[in-house]
Amino acid sequence: MTFQDIFKSSFLKNVASVSILDMLLALVLAFAIGMFIFLVYKKTYSGVMYSSSFGVTLVALTMITTLVILAVTSNVVLSLGMVGALSIVRFRAAIKEPLDIAYLFWAIAVGIVLAAGLIPLAVIGSVLIGIFLLVFVNRKSHVNPYIIVINCADHDSEQRAIEYVKSHVNRFVIKSKTAGKGSVELNAEIRMKDDNTDFVNALTDLEGVRDAVLVSYNGDYMG
Repeated sequence: MTFQDIFKSSFLKNVASVSILDMLLALVLAFAIGMFIFLVYKKTYSGVMYSSSFGVTLVALTMITTLVILAVTSNVVLSLGMVGALSIVRFRAAIKEPLDIAYLFWAIAVGIVLAAGLIPLAVIGSVLIGIFLLVFVNRKSHVNPYIIVINCADHDSEQRAIEYVKSHVNRFVIKSKTAGKGSVELNAEIRMKDDNTDFVNALTDLEGVRDAVLVSYNGDYMG
């Protein structure tokens, strides 16, 4: 065995399987689109506690996926080994918001498409997805169901409150009622006519109505 034979290995042959230009172009585009995904996520987030680390994860996931797919497409044997290696990985992090799953798949899909060389598909597809999310996720509709909780003093004030609310909403359905000595609590589902919630303020001015709370089904509190 000569000195030259020592360095004739498949490992060194794979060094030039992906050009430097291809790597830089793919990773730069992955970073740019990953930042776009991060900005869309930041604009459309509607949860209770915003996590900046998840946004950074989206950028990193886009670049990591691109890196992995570049390696897989350059070597068939490596692709089989990669599938076996990734099949034993288990993620235990809980996804709190259902929409976060869409962002994760978006980042992974962009990384795969970019590494496959389908740059127009990755760019145009990401722009369209981003516009869709910005338009529909932040859209507030008054036809969404709300729960109104009314605390009254007696039966007469209860009836006044019910009639008043019915005159200001399109739908009023009692879900539960709790009655006690000197207290009646109503929980009703309503569909509002518009996005104006001032009728809740005026509701508390009725005689016998102690307080009223308007709650959105998606966790937002209004009133």
